[in-house]
Order: sequence, then C-alpha cells, then structure tokens
Amino acid sequence: AGLESVTGGDLLIGGERVNSVHPRDRNIAMVFQNYALYPTMKVDDNIAFSLTINKSPLEKIREKVEWAAGILNLKPYLQRFPKELSGGQRQRVAMGRAMVREAGVFLFDEPLSNLDAKLRAQMRMEIRQLHDKLKTTTIYVTHDQIEAMTMADKIVVMNSGKIEQIGSPDEVYERPVSMYVADFIGSPSMNFLEGRVLEDGGAYYFAGAGMRLPLGAEAAAFAGKPVVGGIRPTEIGLTQSSQSPVKIVYKERTGADVNLFSEAEGQEVRISVPKDTAITVGDTVTLQIDARKLHLFDPVTEARIN
Repeated sequence: AGLESVTGGDLLIGGERVNSVHPRDRNIAMVFQNYALYPTMKVDDNIAFSLTINKSPLEKIREKVEWAAGILNLKPYLQRFPKELSGGQRQRVAMGRAMVREAGVFLFDEPLSNLDAKLRAQMRMEIRQLHDKLKTTTIYVTHDQIEAMTMADKIVVMNSGKIEQIGSPDEVYERPVSMYVADFIGSPSMNFLEGRVLEDGGAYYFAGAGMRLPLGAEAAAFAGKPVVGGIRPTEIGLTQSSQSPVKIVYKERTGADVNLFSEAEGQEVRISVPKDTAITVGDTVTLQIDARKLHLFDPVTEARIN
C-alpha cells in the first residue's frame, strides 16, 4: 500500500516488480479499518472519489457507481451522508470506493473489527461473495481466526513478523506446523499435554496426563524424550470407564456446546461436548482419544513432529 518502505526482497503485483513504483501507480485499492469516508460527501460521491480525482468521464463515473452500489445493495442510500448510515453500510461504501477503481489487488485492514458480532457474520459472507464475483486477489488482515477460516482460500499465519505457515484453512487446522499455529487456529483452542515417547517391543506410545496412545514410526527419534501432545477439545470423547479417570472441575456453557475442564495428573484438559451431555462438576469420567487425532510437538522448538 506504500504505508511502509520495502526493506528487502522484491514486491511483485501481477508479476510486475513495484518496489520503486509510486503507490498510486501500483493499481491497488485499500479498505481501512475505520472506513475513512468523507463526512461532507454523500455516498455516491464517496464511492466515486478516486474516479473524480483521476478526471474520469462523468458517464463512466455514474456507470461504475451504479454498478458497485448494485452489488453492495447501496442504491437506496446513494444520496445519504455517512452519518446517516449504519456501521455495515459505511463499510460497504468503503468497499464500493475500492471496487470502482478496477484494482489488481484489494487490501483489507481488519475491516470488520468495529462491527458487532451479528453484522460481522453478515459482512463475512458479503465480502466472500463479492470476491467470488470480482475474482480479484484480496489480501485480508485479521486477528480473528473465525474470519480467516471462513473466508480464506489460503491462510498465512504470522508470528512476530515472520510466517509460521501457509496453507488452506483445512491444512492449517488439521496439520499445524507449530504449537503457535495449533493454538491460534481452532476454537476452543487445542490442549497441550506434557508427556514422553515410550518404546515397548518396537512400538511407540505417547504417555502423559494419564494417557497411553500409540504413535507412528516417526516417533522413534524421540523415544524416551519429552514431547508435547496436542489434542483438540472437540476430538475428545467421554466414557464412564474406571480406567485412568479424570475429574470435571468446571463447566462452561456456550449455547449448542458445553466446555468441560478436567484435571488429569495435574494437567488441565478441556473437552467440548453437546449441551445435553449429562456431566456435571465433580463427576469422574474417562477420556476417549483417537490416537490419529493426536499432534506431537517438540517442547523446545515447538515445531510439529508427526
């Protein structure tokens, strides 16, 4: 966007190196977090602003504004001022202003963070549908992993300015490359359990938090060493078996589901179950875990092992 200078490497847009190209000539359009609308201009003039500045023909300006307003359901509001619009409508005006530029790239900077939860859900769908119509490459910055999972074709997970993982939502969720990614993607977040890799007759097991789960051959390099086992709360089942019992210490209702907090050999294990599950605080249960759902991480590097 030109808000920062390139400090190294090449910045390519559409295959063209633009390191030394002025931002106004890079053919990008940006949608800011705070809308950045002109309060003294009506909606149609806000949408048309970039075209007006570029002295585009009046007929083209009207045509592009009508086109964008039609896609964004803003036609009834073209003669209103920003102060007369809701938050979602203002955000759509900001998107319309970007759309009329026919940019090669759209940049979205946390555009939904100022909206309430219901409107955010609606706008997620609208932005995704808009992308599917326009087919324009869109880079969308967000701290909300729900936005990333529901909207993205590809997720780039960043940690302290460095890329941790690039992949589809399914890839990032199912095979996180590090504990950071595993913790960030998925709600409720993944359980991390301290344990060791044990070897018994050529077979390998994860042992920790009262569990003993079979592992694949890739665990051989960690035989006898400490590891961190990761398991998502949604992938833990419950049984009334007396084998390796754990005690439920807290119950958290979230609507359709209930989050249960248990203690297993001094380690907290969160479990997500349907709301009608007959479990109360103080009950003793046994955890059922499919070993194929277990993620192993190196406790030093926090990198994925399996």
